[in-house]
Amino acid sequence: MRMMIKSTLVAVTLVALFTMESFGAEMNKIGLVDFQKILRTSHAGKAAQTEINAEGKKMESELKRKGEEIQGLEKTLEREQMVLSKEAREERQRDVRIKINDFKNLQAKYRADLKKLEARVIKRIEDGVFGLVEQIAKDKDYFLVLEKRAGGVIYFKEAMDMTDSVIEKYDKQAPAKPKKTKE
Repeated sequence: MRMMIKSTLVAVTLVALFTMESFGAEMNKIGLVDFQKILRTSHAGKAAQTEINAEGKKMESELKRKGEEIQGLEKTLEREQMVLSKEAREERQRDVRIKINDFKNLQAKYRADLKKLEARVIKRIEDGVFGLVEQIAKDKDYFLVLEKRAGGVIYFKEAMDMTDSVIEKYDKQAPAKPKKTKE
């Protein structure tokens, strides 16, 4: 699917470039934006990374606590194994297995929750940035603006890169504090 999108973008770009020649020089302004750089360097991108990291650390500490609890149960079971009756030992072993399974499920849930949070935060920034890029492109009469990585761009002249001006304008209009995302 992703390869199909890249192929389509490259095809559209080539058609646009060939079409530009027929319209003349007034339509040959092409810009590139590096969205990954925007995520790394803009205030909103840094705030988003902080928000994601904070949530990840909370989840990690909860998992660590539960893991230590399971280790404690395993050590206790190992110590008391000889004095417990067969039924009691099997019951405790079953309890440990259940806790381990619950731990694995919680770990998978946290991983999925973190991916969802990251997707929501990136989508929020993407919406703001792409709207701003569209506004800049209209104001400066760009014929075409591509995202550097999604468009399959291999080479470009640095003069075509409008990422720094987008970051500058985005930082002025976007709040640095992370918004609370809805689930």
